[in-house]
Order: sequence, then structure tokens, then C-alpha cells
Amino acid sequence: MIRGINRQNIFSVDEDYKKFIAILSKYHKKSEYEIYAYCLMSNHVHLLIKEEREALPHAMKRIGTSYVSWYNWQYNRKGHLFQDRYKSEPVEDDVYFLTVLRYIHQNPLKAGLTNDIASYQWSSYHEYINQPKIVNIEFALKMFHQERDKAIERFERFNQEPNNDQCLEMPTKRETLSDKEIRHLVLSKYHIELVTLQNAPTIIQDKVLKYLKELDGCSLRQVARLTGFTVNKIFKV
Repeated sequence: MIRGINRQNIFSVDEDYKKFIAILSKYHKKSEYEIYAYCLMSNHVHLLIKEEREALPHAMKRIGTSYVSWYNWQYNRKGHLFQDRYKSEPVEDDVYFLTVLRYIHQNPLKAGLTNDIASYQWSSYHEYINQPKIVNIEFALKMFHQERDKAIERFERFNQEPNNDQCLEMPTKRETLSDKEIRHLVLSKYHIELVTLQNAPTIIQDKVLKYLKELDGCSLRQVARLTGFTVNKIFKV
């Protein structure tokens, strides 16, 4: 798992998600790792990956460095994007492998982003159901059945099952950001001081308020206090 620094978004528009997947594909060929599952969320990424020719730390460094370089160029920013080193844990048996697989695919569901994991665009679930691109789907599907149609049917059923899976869990308690941290994040991302936001064009106001509304550790009341906008206006953006 890799996460944005201060839990800020690392993906904002479709192009960002597509670029990260393209980078996964590029280094999949160079580092020869196997990808069994992935899920890209707005401020973090889950990967179920097996190192092969190149050690995992080297492969993850390639992936992270490449995306940060592109992201900083794309958004005219500098500095770190990811928080610390990636977090990882070993998957040592088939039972836990399937648990992690399901946990990754259900991440958008448990985060409240969708009511159906099949409708979430940025996970490997689609590769199992439709057409594999960068994911090794054979390893997992053969655990369900040797016949492809039956394997996919059982795979879907398994991934849809309600559960309390815990895999390298994100902390459930929100870490509250300070006013100073919030001002710094907005200044770095949008090159604007929060105290002047009310004088900015409406399109800029909406972008900044939407970003703050979705920022973990930042409450609507805090945003209202820092910007002078009402909680109701911020909520409606």
C-alpha cells in the first residue's frame, strides 16, 4: 500500500489513474513482477504483487519515482507526493491470498464510493471479469475452478460476499490536520492563500473547496472558518 502525504489526493482526474496503471504496466515488463490485484483510490493504492527478477523495494521505487515525476510535471508542483515508504506484508498461503484479493477489490465498497465493486473503474476486478491487461488472473481463477466460466462465476460470488476482512488496514481514526497544514496544502496545490479564496474566480473557489471537502482530517467547519464560506456552500460544492 502507498498513500499520499498527509493523506492528500494522488489522483484527481481520470488521466492520473490511467497514468499510474500505465506505469505499472511499464515496470511490470522491466522488473518482471506479477500483479494479482490492484485498486487505485483517491489518496492511496493497494497492490497484490509478487517480486520476480527484481527485489520488491526496487520495483516500488521505480513505480513511485516515475509517477511522482509525471505528477509534479503535470500539476507544476515540487516535492514529495507519497507518505514515507510503502507499507507491505507477506502473503504466505492460498487462503490469505484470496482474502487479500477480495479485500482489495472491496476497498471502494467499504469506503462508500460505490454500491457495486463491478462499477468501480480503477481496480483489477474488471480484468478478471472481462479481459486481463496487466494482471495475472490465471493463478487466482484456478483456485476456484479449472473451467474458466465456472471459475469466473465463483470468483464473482466470492468477491461479492460481505465480510470483515482485515488486510494491512488503513487507520480508521482520522488524523486531524492543523490550520497551518491545510493552508500549506492549498498553497502548494493551487498557489493561492486561503484567506484570499473569496476573491478568486468561482471555478477556482469550487476546485479548492471540493479538494478540502474530500481531504481526510479536514472538517467542513474547519474549512468554513479558514475560508469564510458557509458550511452549506462547502457541502454543496
